[in-house]
Amino acid sequence: MGKIAFVFPGQGSQTVGMGKDLYDQLPEARSRFEEANEALSFSLTGLVFEGPESELKQTANTQPALLTTSYALYEAFAAKGIKPDYLAGHSLGEYSALAASGVLSFEDAVKIVRARGQFMEQAVPGGQGAMAAVLGAEREALAALCGEISDSGAVAELANINCPGQIVVSGAKEGIEQVTARVKEIGAKRAIPLEVSGPFHSSLMKPASERLEAKLSEVAFHDGTTPVVANVTARPVQEASEIPSLLVRQVYSPVLWEDSVAWLIEQGVDTFVEIGSGSVLTGLIKKIDKSVRLFNVSSLESLEQTVAELATV
Repeated sequence: MGKIAFVFPGQGSQTVGMGKDLYDQLPEARSRFEEANEALSFSLTGLVFEGPESELKQTANTQPALLTTSYALYEAFAAKGIKPDYLAGHSLGEYSALAASGVLSFEDAVKIVRARGQFMEQAVPGGQGAMAAVLGAEREALAALCGEISDSGAVAELANINCPGQIVVSGAKEGIEQVTARVKEIGAKRAIPLEVSGPFHSSLMKPASERLEAKLSEVAFHDGTTPVVANVTARPVQEASEIPSLLVRQVYSPVLWEDSVAWLIEQGVDTFVEIGSGSVLTGLIKKIDKSVRLFNVSSLESLEQTVAELATV
């Protein structure tokens, strides 16, 4: 019998209305959403269920919205008796994984990601940073190109190593424009500018990481019940003392998603369940290894289907 990993999505997976079926039908899920409203002192549920989308996609709103939806789905799924061998999350999703492992209380996790979103938005003045998805580039060649551009004075860095042929770069607007203009030099197909509010996972986020470090020092961390594969190392962590520094580094370091999934597969994971809005991660994992089994729990209906299918394995 192979092992199972639960994975949690990051920013970009949000949709207006996500989690509404859970809220309407499961008292436990409803109480989680209401706990988030109380912790944040505003109606997160109103924003998540009714929008507008323009407000939901603001980083400081997206992060607690996705975490709350993911965690409510996780609890409903875990209540069916399915336990993971490992947990992982993409960027923001790492906080959902840490809450699922018991490293952070749900209330603390919601408050932290709200603050994290605010710090990230405020770290770089609007319009000065940018991100782009580069398709078809080799990691080493793209890193070398970014290094050359950064050395000339315009920051450009690898931000998300998502899957073979898809790497996101981040940095100063000028630096990312140069990467976009030059990717064909290194054999890439093209670069697609991303609609984001800042140069996430780049060294320009260090002011946000310093503010986050202060915030994390106020929170109780606990040893995890299940190993969480950290974005910055692509290796598991469970000890409470090791986790805050990894989360601080995560703000300005690349998300090693491809490496994390490859490591999980090396450990014998053959089943991945994406828990949360959308199916971004199942799409990426499929490109990393087509042989693994992929499930998506983004609604009550897909939760029941996944439980039924896993029961027959």
